[in-house]
Amino acid sequence: MTESIKPFAHGVSLAVFLAHLGVALAAQTAPDLPSGQSVTLKEVLIDTVGQETWIRFRFIAPEIGENKEAITYDEAGADMQLLCDDLAIPYLSEQDLSADVVVISFSQKAVPFGQADPETTQFFDAYRLLDGRCEWEMF
Repeated sequence: MTESIKPFAHGVSLAVFLAHLGVALAAQTAPDLPSGQSVTLKEVLIDTVGQETWIRFRFIAPEIGENKEAITYDEAGADMQLLCDDLAIPYLSEQDLSADVVVISFSQKAVPFGQADPETTQFFDAYRLLDGRCEWEMF
């Protein structure tokens, strides 16, 4: 079960963390993703699922979807892997955060965490952190 967002270690609030994260990640998200799409970090959530710590990097990805011109889940998978390996892992290390699972999610538009919107395409991939890289984990 997912818990509410908790303050980060060392008394850093989520708002401060996100502001810092946005600045820290801006340069890292600039490189082209394999699919060619542009994504924007919406939020980062830390929660507990069972006995594990999950850190979720939630991105707005307006180019994903079901129509012919949209980025498909298969195409977005390489993007999510890259963001986990090249963005999430270094940031967790820099901020001295640990996680059992990192989730990278894409949503066509902003949707509150945990809510479905039949009009909005959302993609998710979960990764275990193994040997300094993200290992894809099937849900």
